[in-house]
Amino acid sequence: MQFCHLHTHTEYSLLDGEASVKKLVARVKELGMNSCAITDHGNMFGVADFYQECRAQGIKPVIGCEVYVAPRTRFDKIHDIDNKNCHLILLAENQKGYKNLMYMVSCANIEGFYYKPRVDMELLREHHEGLIALSACIAGQVPRAMLDIGYDEGKKIAQQYLEIFGKDNYFLEIQDHGIADQKKIIPMLRRLADELGVGMVATNDIHYLTKEDARYQDVLMCIQMEKTVNDTDRMRFETEEFYIKSPEEMEKLFPYAPDALENTVKIAERCNVELDFGSQHLPTFKVPDGMEAFEYLSKLCNEGLEKHYESAPDELRERLEYELGIIKNMGFVDYFLIVRDFIHFAKTHGVAVGPGRGSAAGSIVAYTLGITNIDPIRYNLIFERFLNPERVSMPDIDIDFEPSGRQKVIDYVVEQYGAEQVAQIVTFGTMKAKLAIRDVGRALDIPYADVDRVAKLIPKELNITI
Repeated sequence: MQFCHLHTHTEYSLLDGEASVKKLVARVKELGMNSCAITDHGNMFGVADFYQECRAQGIKPVIGCEVYVAPRTRFDKIHDIDNKNCHLILLAENQKGYKNLMYMVSCANIEGFYYKPRVDMELLREHHEGLIALSACIAGQVPRAMLDIGYDEGKKIAQQYLEIFGKDNYFLEIQDHGIADQKKIIPMLRRLADELGVGMVATNDIHYLTKEDARYQDVLMCIQMEKTVNDTDRMRFETEEFYIKSPEEMEKLFPYAPDALENTVKIAERCNVELDFGSQHLPTFKVPDGMEAFEYLSKLCNEGLEKHYESAPDELRERLEYELGIIKNMGFVDYFLIVRDFIHFAKTHGVAVGPGRGSAAGSIVAYTLGITNIDPIRYNLIFERFLNPERVSMPDIDIDFEPSGRQKVIDYVVEQYGAEQVAQIVTFGTMKAKLAIRDVGRALDIPYADVDRVAKLIPKELNITI
């Protein structure tokens, strides 16, 4: 039997999902499935890693997110009212859906964040195109309404989603992890599917790889909530069934709903999003009237050459022309002009700028533009360590601004090139060996002295694993 997991949390559901992207995809393949979705809580941080890993292992990636839906609007933020959000699974069917999903998740984090990043019905109505919606787990709006208020209230909410997404793009989701409320809700959802004429999907709410991994995920939850495994008042999963089940296990769980199992594959077949990692999407630099971008870059560099070298010998000019030729051929003319532009702004507006570090210091173009203050000729620095035509990748210029002026430079870049062209880069902290021991020891309620003694046995070296 064919089956596809459409409700899957990875390590990017931070301190909630235990499964690493690489191991999750490998496990899906090991169990004989040929597609899988990613639906992390309220974010799409893991999408690129997941997509590339799926492609590498011959698995079809289905891109999605389990979003939080605000009880009123995403702008309402009153305690004990607006923190009671519900879940909804959204899957991108095509490129339009992928863009809509990214937009809504961004709005959820920027505009709607209150305890969690939240979307609302307005966003869903305006940006539903290209998306397939699943009613989610018992924390979904429809199941929760049925359990808390009654069947009719759940039906009314389902009709609202049906109106937004359409009959072919809205599915009622059934799960069975051995939880009483799930068993109670399944007959109601089956009845609702018949009355509304919509499809059902059977899913397993994946948070770890195998049943044996449940205890590791439990410790992660303790770390997240700053609790210990012995605390009685903490949140915990009721069963150990939140793992990657095989198609045979899913068939055994839902013998009465073969259509709900088949629909997972049909949905996966419909979801065809292609991510392009090879194209550059740089803003265009506005050059002075009557000039081309490369002509202007060459002019600035030659002016800088005259400034830095009193009498530039031919070999320096040859080096400059060589670098400029590579920059032009690799399509990075606008990039250098943009970087030079905001560094020039900083230096002329009282913001201290570092002299330059990393491989960019090997470029005479960077030096003559004033991007770096280190003479690559004097120190025999190699340009190819920075830009190599044999290895096409974005230039990486590390720039240091004084902390008090950093925001001034960012504001200038946003104003000059548009907010839609500017992004800050996220980084993810991971637990290294010593920290992992300390956090896990605390979660397991082991005396601090014992944990400290073990942690201090870890060598102070890079890439230590345990």
